[in-house]
Amino acid sequence: MSNLDVSAALPQPLPEPAPAVIEQPARPAAGFAAGLGHARYVATSNPVTGFAFALFFVIALAAILGPWIAPYDPLASDTAAALQPPSAAHWFGTDQIGRDIFSRVLVATRLDLTIAICSVALVFALGGFAGVCAGFFGGWTDRVMSRVSDTIMAFPLFVLAMGIVAALGNTVTNIVIATAIVNFPLYQRIARAEANVRRDAGFVQAARLTGNSEMRILMTQILPNIMPIMAVQMSLTMGYAILNAAGLSFIGLGVKPPTPEWGIMVAEGAGFIISGEWWIALFPGLALMIAVFCFNLLGDGLRDIIDPQRRT
Repeated sequence: MSNLDVSAALPQPLPEPAPAVIEQPARPAAGFAAGLGHARYVATSNPVTGFAFALFFVIALAAILGPWIAPYDPLASDTAAALQPPSAAHWFGTDQIGRDIFSRVLVATRLDLTIAICSVALVFALGGFAGVCAGFFGGWTDRVMSRVSDTIMAFPLFVLAMGIVAALGNTVTNIVIATAIVNFPLYQRIARAEANVRRDAGFVQAARLTGNSEMRILMTQILPNIMPIMAVQMSLTMGYAILNAAGLSFIGLGVKPPTPEWGIMVAEGAGFIISGEWWIALFPGLALMIAVFCFNLLGDGLRDIIDPQRRT
C-alpha cells in the first residue's frame, strides 16, 4: 500500500468551526431612545410641563430666526410713523422715533437668551464644581469656598452686579460675568450640601473599594447624582439672569442703545406711560415676563426628566 493510501485511511481532523459573530446591542442608541421616550412621557403626562417646553421652543425659535423673520429693521427709524398704537401694520406699535416695537422685541430675544445661557453655563461650571469639591473633600477646600460665598453674599446682589459692570464696562461679556458672580454662592451651597450628603453613601464606598480615585468618584458618582437638583436651579437662574440683564439695561449699565434689548425698551417706554403711549413699555415687559415664567415652569420638567429615580 502506498503512502497516499495509508494517509487517506487514517482519520482526518475535523475543520475548525468559524468563529461566531456575536452582535453587540446598540446600547447608546437604545439609551438615547429610552431617554427620549421618557422625556416625551413627562412632557405629555403633565400639561404644565408640556406647555413650558412648548413655550421654550417658541422662545428658542424666536431667538434663532428673529433677525430673519422680523417684518422691519429693528434699528430703522421713521419719524413720520412715531408713537403709533398697535395696528395691522405695526402689531406692537412704534416707539418715539418710529421704530417697529414688534421687530425690536423679536430680535432682542436672541441677545437676552444668549446672556442667560452663557451666564448660567459659567456659574454652573465654576460654582457647581467648587461646591462639589467643597462638600466631597471638606477641610480647607470647604473653608475657602464657603468664605468666598459668604463674601459675595455680604453685598446686595444687584448692587454688586452694578458695581462689577460699572468697573469693567457695560458690555455683554461683563454682564455675563457679573451675573455669574452674583449667582456663585447659590450654586456653590447647593452643590456642597448635595455632595456632603452623598460622599459616604454605599455606592461611593463601593467605588473606592474597586480602586477608583477620589477625582474619578467625584466626576462619575457624585456629580451625576446631584444633576437633577442642579438642573432645576439652572432653569430658575435662567429667569433671574434675564431679569438681571434687563435691570442693568434699565438703569443704563447694561447693553448700550440702540441695540434691541428688553430692559432698554422698557426704560425708553417708561416715560411715555403717563402721556398714554403704554405700548412702548408694555410689550417688552410682557416678553420679559413670559420668558421668566417659562424658565420657572421648566425647572420641574427638567427634574422629572433627568432624575433617574423617576424613570420607570
